[in-house]
Amino acid sequence: MKATEVPAIDGAYLFEPTPYADERGFFCRTFDADVVRSVGLAPEAFVQDSLSRSARGVLRGLHLRSGDGEAKLVRCSYGRIFDVVVDLRTGSPTYRNVASFELSGETQVTLYVPAGCAHGFQALSGTADTAYRIDRPHDPAEDVTIAFDDPELAIPWPLPVTSMSQRDREAPSLAKALSHQES
Repeated sequence: MKATEVPAIDGAYLFEPTPYADERGFFCRTFDADVVRSVGLAPEAFVQDSLSRSARGVLRGLHLRSGDGEAKLVRCSYGRIFDVVVDLRTGSPTYRNVASFELSGETQVTLYVPAGCAHGFQALSGTADTAYRIDRPHDPAEDVTIAFDDPELAIPWPLPVTSMSQRDREAPSLAKALSHQES
């Protein structure tokens, strides 16, 4: 497994496993504490694992947490997703940068999203399972949602949106979400 920095988002990394394939399929390590530690992250900081299943066109996000934020490891364990990170850390050299990736069950690449960054994804395949490993217990009172189609971000979502939560449909603009978070 190797770690690669994401230039557009300071502190973000892609963790790329080395799959071993044969006639049965493949095997790969999807988390390695030593590799995580090698880039300055504390593997023991991750306290919850979650999994979502989405149908083609489903969009989840853009989400972040107020307060101390939430760092996460995101991996598409089955299918394919278009994954997006927006840096909303005011002191970051990549503040307001947007980076997108295709994550898939074929590659099992894991994306590290630093605390203070918004995250969202859209399912590209018929079924997409997305695994999350987060560094703080979830507190719904700290949830912040930003409109997926905010013109300031201009995220090029690859498919028409087939479904999303009511919370995501009613999400405020980036400017409005940031002003609420600061007050």
